[in-house]
Order: sequence, then C-alpha cells, then structure tokens
Amino acid sequence: MPPAVTDSDSAAGQTGGERPVRPLYRRLVRDEFGVIAVLVVIVLGVGIFHPDFLRSGNLLSITHNTVYVGLMSCGIVFPLAMREVDLSVGGMYAMCMVVGAVLIRDGVSTWIALVAILALSASLGAVNGVITTYMGLPSFIVTLATALLFRGAGLALADGKQITDLPQSDSFFTFLGGDSLGVPTAVWISAVLVVALTVVFTRTRFGARVRAIGSNREAALFSGLPVARTRIAALALSGLMAGAASVFSLAFFMAGDPTVGQGYELTAIAAAIIGGTPLAGGRGSIVGAVVGCLILSVVASALAFFQVPINWTTFATGGVILVAVAADTLLRRIRNPRSTGA
Repeated sequence: MPPAVTDSDSAAGQTGGERPVRPLYRRLVRDEFGVIAVLVVIVLGVGIFHPDFLRSGNLLSITHNTVYVGLMSCGIVFPLAMREVDLSVGGMYAMCMVVGAVLIRDGVSTWIALVAILALSASLGAVNGVITTYMGLPSFIVTLATALLFRGAGLALADGKQITDLPQSDSFFTFLGGDSLGVPTAVWISAVLVVALTVVFTRTRFGARVRAIGSNREAALFSGLPVARTRIAALALSGLMAGAASVFSLAFFMAGDPTVGQGYELTAIAAAIIGGTPLAGGRGSIVGAVVGCLILSVVASALAFFQVPINWTTFATGGVILVAVAADTLLRRIRNPRSTGA
C-alpha cells in the first residue's frame, strides 16, 4: 500500500519539488515582473507622444473599463491552471445581466437581485463542471455549447432588446455604479477580489489542489486528491467571477443588454495567458491576469490616441499578445535558466 500523501505533499510533487513559500510581495516582484514591465513600457511610450494619455482621468477610465473582463480573467485562471477551458463566461455575463435587470424591473430588491446573480452564475459554472466531469467531455466543448445556451437564454428573456426601465436612483446603481474617493467603486471592490483570489490560489489547500492536478492529473488521482470536486469548484469559481462582472456592468450601465460580452471569453483567456497562466496548466497568476487585461485595454486606448483605423485594432491587439507573452517568457527564462517551458 502506498504511503498517504497530503494535499501539500501532492502539490509539491507535481510542481517539480517543494519550493519555499514566498511572501505575496516577492511573488509580485518575481513572477509578474515581465508583464508589469511590458505594461509600464507601453503606458510611458504612449505618454511620450500623447501626454494627455497619462492624465489621471484617462488612466482611471482605462482601469474601470478593465474591470469586467479582468474579473472574468481572474476566474478563468483556476480552470486554466487545471488544463481546463471556460468559454461560457461571455454568454453567462450577458445572461446574468439580463436576469438581474428583469428581477429589478419586476420589483425584486436590487440587493437580492445581486445575490441571485452571483448564485446563478456560480451554479451555472458548477453545471459546466458536472457535465465535464461525469459525462467525460472536454471542457472546451461543454463550455462552447453552454456559452451559446446562456446567450440564447438571455436574448429570449430580454426579447432581444435592452432592459432599461430600472430605478436608477437606487443605492445599488449609485454606489456600485458610482465613485468612492474619486475612484470607481467597482475598481476598489475588484482590487479586494484580486487580493482574495490571489490568496486562494497561492495560499489555500484548494489552490494547491488546482496546481497539482494541472501539473499531473494522473499523479493527483493516485495521491487521492478529489479531482472531480476540484474541477467542478474551479469552473464554479470561474462562473462566479463572470457573475460579479455582470453585477458591476449592470450597476454602471443601468441596463440589461443581452448582446454584450461578445468575445469577452477569448479576451479573458488571452489576458490570463499574457499574465503567466499557461495552457499546459500547473501554475497561474491572478495579478498577472489583471495586468494582461490592462495591457489589452491600454493598447485599445492608445490606438484611439494615435487615430489608428478601427480595422487595424484586432491586428494590433494580436501583435501585442504575442510580444507580451514572448517578453514575459524570455524574462522568466533569464531569471530561471533551468526552465524549459512557459
């Protein structure tokens, strides 16, 4: 009979040996240095040619616009670190916005609607995990299908139109959709969520299981880790963050639009990969995912400052993704010459 293996032992074994636990600030400096450097270079580079780009109002606007996809990207880090893909977050985001708007329009308390949105999104994410786990289907296929289901449900529920007749003076809209100390409230709360998710991913048993399973699923099964339960929980968490994004979007735009979120899932995945979460699994970075989203948002805003035709926006974004991933990978290899993968 093999010796019992604890979660921490398994996580260490699957990541190539026990590494000393590093303080969060050291993780930030070492693990996310590459993408942070890319972000700073882009921001300063644009600022040299267009000083107005560096105005606090513009930078705050960019940061606020990053909240929605940024939260999705943070959630997606968990399934990606397990070698799973969640393509449903864009459709889920749109559907949850519509559900919240319908509830509020029909007289349900705005704060109860908020809880309903979060519960619904987490449940839908868990459904993705259950189908993937117990039907033996790839998460890519399952979430691709449910993305269409969720978006279609949102379109049907809203009859293909925006739901705008909402009580805009309600505290839900004035607080979550407004500013606190000169900064959008959504940015403050998102920052807290990023810290919390970073702790969950790097300092909890659940995070260790996610990384261990992503590193070597067979070894994790042999060690007795609850692979099925962890997969379901990771996809549920991804769904929950899509729901959180829909809450902030509903509060800010004061409407439920079933057509929003097109392509958000791909942007969120790209941002997570830019930030150091490889498709090969085994590791990830919540902070890196946020920085990846900021890079993409900064590039989109910079193109507008440089008056680049919108037809070239997608081309430029793709180029930035390649450059950012290559730069981060190069810096990681320089810091760790023994590393052979991104």
